[in-house]
Amino acid sequence: MAYQLTNGILTVDIAEPGEGYRETRFEWNGLITGITLLDGGHSFCTSENLTEGQGGGMGLCHEFGIKEAIGYQDTKPGEQFPKLGVGLLTRTDEGPYFFYKDYPVQPFKVEIEQGSPEEITFRTLPEECGGYAALLEKRISIDGQSLSIEYSLHNTGQKKLSTEEYCHNFLNINGYSIGPDYRLEFPVTLQPEVDEAETSEELMFDAGRVIWEKVPEHEFYFRTGGYDGTRKPYLWELFHLPSGAGVREVSRLEVSYAAVWGRSYVVSPEIFYRIEAEPGQCIKWTRTYEFFSENTK
Repeated sequence: MAYQLTNGILTVDIAEPGEGYRETRFEWNGLITGITLLDGGHSFCTSENLTEGQGGGMGLCHEFGIKEAIGYQDTKPGEQFPKLGVGLLTRTDEGPYFFYKDYPVQPFKVEIEQGSPEEITFRTLPEECGGYAALLEKRISIDGQSLSIEYSLHNTGQKKLSTEEYCHNFLNINGYSIGPDYRLEFPVTLQPEVDEAETSEELMFDAGRVIWEKVPEHEFYFRTGGYDGTRKPYLWELFHLPSGAGVREVSRLEVSYAAVWGRSYVVSPEIFYRIEAEPGQCIKWTRTYEFFSENTK
């Protein structure tokens, strides 16, 4: 069973936890698979991989701990460690944690409550593992042209939770390829960093703008430093010139760093948020997106 939010302006499609996506990277609960701005019928979501059977994320996928899985270093092969929003994963070898690896998983139990056509809450229940435990509540709601994702992370364990959260926004607009027809902007001057030079060879930068001179032939990626997003009008904005439709993230967050990943059919602006929660502490934050067209913005 899938879920849908609608208010006559936006429709938001949300997957049933564990249906369609059962890998151990992205959060299972509240996975947003489709967003449509009804005025003009503009769509915004796509998949990480278009090849049948290749797997990967889709739409708005959240992940906790892409670099440092909680408790992994203290876990021996065959023992479990927690992946927030997913479940208890089993370490399989002596190697480092790798976010792309699909680990054996015991999914967390989740409660779902849809209070109205415009909001739904996913409550991931705590399960102790190596002194770590958390109650994670995720409320998704729509208001006019805005979509909000409100998080509440309550550390119910005995150890500090130290991690980071981001949303891997798998986006295109109306199915159009990424290229010169798109404008991706950040509210700060970009200082691109890459691990492999070829991942940015097809990109150009003009202050806070990312420019494609043609549809990219290869996967692209870069990251840039953090900034105080609480003082900015938006954290990023993606606009498709021919259709006149766009989306911007207007979350008020302290950005630890940002990144952009993509291929010819998808671009993913990613904003990373650092979380440090002591035992008994509850951390709350909200991600908000605005969807617009030239007729509505």
